[in-house]
Amino acid sequence: MNFIEPYNVHLYSMKKRMWYSCIAFAMVLVSAALLRAEPVHRDHVSIELVSDQSAARPGDTVTVGLKIQLEDEWHVYWTNPGDAGLAPRVKWNLPPGFVASPLQFPVPKRIPAGPLVSFGYDKELLLLSDIVIPSDFIPDSLFSFNAEVDWLVCKVECIPGDAVLSLMVPIVENGLAEATAWDEQFRLVRTKQAVEDTNWSVTASASKTNLQLIFTSKSERSSTIPSDLFFFPTKKGIIDNSAAQVLAKKERGFELTIPLNSMNTDTLTEISGLLVAENQWANEGTRTGLKFSAPATMLSSPTPIAFAAVEITWWQAILFAFVGGLILNLMPCVLPVLSIKVLSFVQQAGEGRKQILQHNAVFTLGVLVSFWILAAGLLLLRAGGEQLGWGFQLQSPAFIIILSSFMFLMALNLLGVFEVGTSLTGIGGNSRRSGLLGSFIAGVTATVVATPCTAPFMGSALGYSLTQPALISLAIFTALGLGMSAPYVILTSTPWLLRFVPKPGRWMETLKHVMGFLLMATVVWLVWVLSIQAGSDSILLLLATLLVLGLCAWILGRWGGYAVEQGKRVTAITAAVALALASVSLASFNVTPADSVASGMTQADGLTWEPFSPERVTELNGQGRPLLIDFTAAWCLSCKVNERVAFGSLDVQGKLSSLSVVTMKADWTSRDERITKALAEFGRNSVPLYVLYTGKTGQSPIVLPELLTPGIVIEALNKLEG
Repeated sequence: MNFIEPYNVHLYSMKKRMWYSCIAFAMVLVSAALLRAEPVHRDHVSIELVSDQSAARPGDTVTVGLKIQLEDEWHVYWTNPGDAGLAPRVKWNLPPGFVASPLQFPVPKRIPAGPLVSFGYDKELLLLSDIVIPSDFIPDSLFSFNAEVDWLVCKVECIPGDAVLSLMVPIVENGLAEATAWDEQFRLVRTKQAVEDTNWSVTASASKTNLQLIFTSKSERSSTIPSDLFFFPTKKGIIDNSAAQVLAKKERGFELTIPLNSMNTDTLTEISGLLVAENQWANEGTRTGLKFSAPATMLSSPTPIAFAAVEITWWQAILFAFVGGLILNLMPCVLPVLSIKVLSFVQQAGEGRKQILQHNAVFTLGVLVSFWILAAGLLLLRAGGEQLGWGFQLQSPAFIIILSSFMFLMALNLLGVFEVGTSLTGIGGNSRRSGLLGSFIAGVTATVVATPCTAPFMGSALGYSLTQPALISLAIFTALGLGMSAPYVILTSTPWLLRFVPKPGRWMETLKHVMGFLLMATVVWLVWVLSIQAGSDSILLLLATLLVLGLCAWILGRWGGYAVEQGKRVTAITAAVALALASVSLASFNVTPADSVASGMTQADGLTWEPFSPERVTELNGQGRPLLIDFTAAWCLSCKVNERVAFGSLDVQGKLSSLSVVTMKADWTSRDERITKALAEFGRNSVPLYVLYTGKTGQSPIVLPELLTPGIVIEALNKLEG
């Protein structure tokens, strides 16, 4: 027996394995240069294939990345590009047995371009694809992953591009693969992929105008809900990409209301897409998304039609807002504060043209600044998930106390209890020195008091504004402010008109006192509003505050005048201001809204009103019964005038009774998300709103004008008999 031969065979086998290992090791070293081929440069784009693995074995899955580098201000698109665009596409040229997954897109961002909004990416993008190597592939060889890629890159103009890319990866028998320099970037891009989370259940429903997504947490744990959520649908053309999406927080989740694309005619049976948070969703500090799919239920809510209502464009909304601002001066809400402007007309009649123009400019500035603050607050709160609308501040008992206190002090000033120069009203004294501040405060006050009212044309303009980008919304509110201040500017800037104003005299003192009592009447109305919002205890709290303010006014009138020596005057003013601020703050922080508005039937204006309930509306529509809904609020004087004039008419009451019309009152005095959402369904965010359901299958409800007369209501009711 040859004992040397087995040894030689064993030595030969070892040398062979070492040789293969050396080859494999050399291939891995060579692959460092091959795993990243040279980028291909096209117009504003650099593109290449990369991998996070230095080698692979038969049966492995290799992740290959399509790396796209973009110049500043240029972008490419997501799978749903939004209003315009085309997503990058790749066609793999692989031998039989290799399987490549579709490109994995990270969560996109919104890219506005004028009135359009696209979904995509800027700066750089890494799209991953998992490629499975067949288990019978021959190892110890270099394999080339080849891809044909095309894309569309846009700034203002768009440029299509294409390239043929390749990437060499060693296929080895033994596990010698190591992480490459791309490993960290691959890990990062995986954290930006949308994920499915079984903790959340999703229900979707759609009307003709809106998509409603309700996300409910299945666990008892408290889930943090970001305030910047946005829904990116998988399918193109479903939603209005540029419209605001309204987030409302719920006890164990949240609700997202999304305006639909008016051009889409497809019936929604399923909704899928990404719910993306700008700052945090699953991983802190990372832009992440929740991927979901849910069946969609179509709601049988016909689109409302108004007497002359049509869908409007942004420029029409601005025009309507300006006209609405003009008409707003004639609304009951603004009448109390008109006393200030009436008195200023008298004062300005004796001034020079330069002073008159200064007063007009400052008054207009006060109006505009107030509208801007209201618009910004409304948009920010709605973006944070709050269901709010026009006049939202008057739904706060604390604000009612502050406004009542302010109006009370203005009344005492007009009645002569105290004088602070003419800073509050711009009347008498050295108006050139202090009257400008009075004009500014007059503009602010007129705006604040006007917010409970909605003039004709305003409703559709304001409803439209909250579905648009911030700049368009602010433009609409600016037009509203300009319309409101325009009559004063025109009247006081026209010298021949001022000639009809009586010259200043002793009669002005009497007029000031009369106007002061009108402001007191406004305070009485606000006390009543507060009692509805916060109960009878709030009345005692407010009256005590007004008593303290009366004391403060007396202190100012007794020791705050210029005839008193400076030390006493400064002490009196400091004490009065401090006491006033303390009393108003104490009352504002301690008043609390009532638990709920009465839920039973109410009798008003000779009619029986049911409380508003969306479920009841659906029930009555299903039964084919006619229904009249009055969207109102205690702080809306226009609403109260309409109710007394129109619904208090015996002819209207008789017509409603003969047609068996159910009357329903949606009281928006205090904040109510259901009513806010119902207003939004009709393209409104303000009261008054009057909706008449005919009860006939297939017929849309009728929206009545903001100002009612018995004839208008009866004309609408006559349509039920047709």
